[in-house]
Amino acid sequence: MSVTPVLEMKNITKEFPGVKALDNVSLQIFAGEVMALLGENGAGKSTLMKILSGVYTKDSGEIYYKNIPLNVKDPKDAQNKGIAIIHQELNLVPELTVGENIYLGREPVNIYGRIKYREMYDQSAKYLEMLGEGRMSPSAKVSSLSVGQAQIVEIAKALSMDARVIIMDEPTDSLTDVETENLYQVIRELKQQGKALVYISHKLSEVFDICDRATVLRDGTFVDMKPVGELTEESIIQLMVGRPLYERYPKSKGECGEKVFEVSGLTNHKITDVSFSVRRGEVLGIAGLMGSGRSEVAKSIFGAMALTKGTVTIDGEEIKISHPSSAIAKGISYVSEDRKQLGLILDMSVKENITLPALKTFQKFFRFISVDEEIKTSEHYIEKMSIKTTGPMQKVVNLSGGNQQKVAIGKGLVTSPKVVILDEPTRGVDVGAKKEIYDLINELKENGLAIILISSEMPEVMGMSDRIIVMSAGCVAGEVSRADATQEKIMTLAMKNLTKSAV
Repeated sequence: MSVTPVLEMKNITKEFPGVKALDNVSLQIFAGEVMALLGENGAGKSTLMKILSGVYTKDSGEIYYKNIPLNVKDPKDAQNKGIAIIHQELNLVPELTVGENIYLGREPVNIYGRIKYREMYDQSAKYLEMLGEGRMSPSAKVSSLSVGQAQIVEIAKALSMDARVIIMDEPTDSLTDVETENLYQVIRELKQQGKALVYISHKLSEVFDICDRATVLRDGTFVDMKPVGELTEESIIQLMVGRPLYERYPKSKGECGEKVFEVSGLTNHKITDVSFSVRRGEVLGIAGLMGSGRSEVAKSIFGAMALTKGTVTIDGEEIKISHPSSAIAKGISYVSEDRKQLGLILDMSVKENITLPALKTFQKFFRFISVDEEIKTSEHYIEKMSIKTTGPMQKVVNLSGGNQQKVAIGKGLVTSPKVVILDEPTRGVDVGAKKEIYDLINELKENGLAIILISSEMPEVMGMSDRIIVMSAGCVAGEVSRADATQEKIMTLAMKNLTKSAV
């Protein structure tokens, strides 16, 4: 391991209205190494990296590159000084192509100032190939990509800058296992080239897979820095949250009741003949590989994707859903996997986001909205969800990713639904906050709600579900009970229709 840091941040402090996000935090980054930056949601990880990458300015403290003071004015200045960041929330322009996004602001031009598209697309293809996505067209619009594919574009964009310091904020959040391994290979190559990398992840297994050292923050302060070889998952969790977590997947022992929700033969351009039911007080897990149709099932039930065939039944009554508003009215709630684009309105307050689906319930005389009732309700969910915020009027854009996710879940519960669909509810959430979300799922289960849990984390779907259906190529490939579920069985079913279609 290198002894001298190539980049050092000393005593960095940053305050936002009503909250000190960073309090004298220091960080050392070494050439040819990956430094894990760990902490709970709201610990200050992303804020610290946004200061390094020029998104925020520090209130006090110093940054040094090779012992020379470094002043980063803005993101463009950071790029020019060899610092690249892969943001947790995707920073792409949907209506531009893949190649245009990768080289946005750095497009190769000829002597007349015209963009050299062939060169730009050829270079983009090289980086996509490096990440195992050689089939992705650089001329495809980003709006046509899945969340996972868009994440690959974000990573390719950072690689194209040939930066000396690369910050990866939750880079595998939307990636499959194969895509994650491709990224690991790229990281190993970058280490051999002497690049210095910062790796932020809530998936602790990744820390041991790819990182050399780990720095832990808690509540905006520095806790410790150690070589990864001296750490265990348990010791990291204790450093992060200040206490041990004894049960990773707490499971309610409550009994399931009668069948409350059923879909039969759901079909459209993404899914085919999908049928299943959920009982009162049951958690039905939906597993499958990326692109298997898991989220499309949820969106089809919720009215966000039109169905060409199939029925939806609640309490034995067939219902017609043509729009998300009609799904909400019938007692169905959906928490999207993409909180930034589909789950939240970032420039609105916590209060406005949580109460938005249920505004009619806050109407008083002459249809005026009771702001006091809105505040009271949002404060209830802030406390219930342990949302770290200055109050209900704080803008959601200023919350950490994990606290944004909690707001999205609160928004999904405010309508008092009978059926709750949770699509990747713990994506980008730290281990402590995951436990809180799992406890909430158990509470909803005990209150008799029918819960559909979609997750790409197999231990999570196995640990929290009563039954699991597995999607493959838009179809239900099979079902396994909690008692019989193993990763091997689930993966075999997930590959079932893919194997058939390949023949």
